Amino acid sequence: MDLIHSTYHPAGEGPHPTVIALHGWGANALDLLGLAPQLADGRLLVLCPQGPIPVATGPASVGYGWFPISMGAPPDPEAFRNATAALNGFVADSMQHYPIAPDRLALVGFSQGGAMVYALTAAAPARFAAVAALSTWLPPGVLDQTGRAAEPLAGLPVLVQHGATDALVPIERARDAVDQLRQAGAAVRYREYGIGHEISAESLRDLDAFLAQALFQTRPVT
Repeated sequence: MDLIHSTYHPAGEGPHPTVIALHGWGANALDLLGLAPQLADGRLLVLCPQGPIPVATGPASVGYGWFPISMGAPPDPEAFRNATAALNGFVADSMQHYPIAPDRLALVGFSQGGAMVYALTAAAPARFAAVAALSTWLPPGVLDQTGRAAEPLAGLPVLVQHGATDALVPIERARDAVDQLRQAGAAVRYREYGIGHEISAESLRDLDAFLAQALFQTRPVT
């Protein structure tokens, strides 16, 4: 597998309902792993890949990202395609290396990781049982990848969470994403919280409930 990643293994041999969690700009493969025991009572296999781009976060510290950021501007198309291809490869490799229940695979992404979640979903919506996008935005044109179907995300459960006082990603961008997702047929749950660019105890409870409902119900493999 080409991407460094951390893992949380639940009890038992599997196959397990699984979450692939994508960190934000300047974080790393351990950033979201701490959520794993708190989701679905620790019954999920959680994989947390690390972005390939080093990001200086201090005089002696380095984080990572998925593609270079230009504040207020869309991502460079080639860099965004490369990041999407790397993550698509990671998902495919994970299916071979880990005991993943193929009909119970979900994506969770925070900030820049959420933008990548949208890209992966658009590329292969039938692959995922549920998607959660936290404190993020939908890059322009991403849903165009879903093909010509009138509602390419028909019925896909999507949770969108955002802080009302988020100073890094304005809440209007989350609301715009929700409108586009609903037009594409997704079954969207949208939640706003009195927080900034972060995950709170309340938003974590909502994420837990969403994933437990979506991943512990039978969904046919497509």
